[in-house]
Amino acid sequence: MDVKNAFLNGVINEEVYVEQPLGFEDHQHPNHVFKLEKALYGLKQAPRKWYERLSNFLLSHGYEREMIDKTLFIKKANSEIILVQIYVDDIIFGATKDSLCEEFVATMQGEFEMSMMGELSFFLGLQVKQSKDGIFLCQSKYCKDILKKFEIESCKEASTPMSSSCYIDANAAEKGVDQTKYRGLIGSLIYLTSNRPNIMFVVCLCARYQANPKESHFKAAKRILKYLKGTTWSMVSFVLTYTFNWIFRL
Repeated sequence: MDVKNAFLNGVINEEVYVEQPLGFEDHQHPNHVFKLEKALYGLKQAPRKWYERLSNFLLSHGYEREMIDKTLFIKKANSEIILVQIYVDDIIFGATKDSLCEEFVATMQGEFEMSMMGELSFFLGLQVKQSKDGIFLCQSKYCKDILKKFEIESCKEASTPMSSSCYIDANAAEKGVDQTKYRGLIGSLIYLTSNRPNIMFVVCLCARYQANPKESHFKAAKRILKYLKGTTWSMVSFVLTYTFNWIFRL
């Protein structure tokens, strides 16, 4: 679900004043300013105040906030469970029982103006496929976007993410490369490691040299892209089985 005008739901405690916006001037007091009572888009307090309002609302309705991921809220009812994941004004939720989802929707729409977006199929670069056997995640489109971004769509595929003869070190004498481009590549690859554990080692190895990347480091990072091109669909991740309770037994 999506929250309409999410930041306008945040109530600010500080005294914040703004100039009279165009079209809303007070002609009797043209030099006066407006005092804000609620958060406004573009205000630095707005995201924090919106999250504070939403989290307090969920906590007051029996949800518990996770210790590691502060945007994940969980509510348990006997043997049933509902998970709520927040990303700014977008909310993903799922439960082991339909009634819990219906209750959550009614609760949220009673407090905020919401719109239902339907079953999750794509979110933050993750493709989601739900079936009776479970929920599958893959990042094939994200992989293709990375290849396009770094202009190696037509490159030759590699069978492994790193060559067995490759040796990477600081190598201060070697010619350097663009730090911004190299860091962008490493950041994109790190996001892939969530469901591509087979590239974790080499990505972390290349990430060690972001402060002063050399040509050999960039070549090693591009080798990972060549490997991804040939394995775009081979690493579809099976994430959940029949119920969310399976997660919490681990």
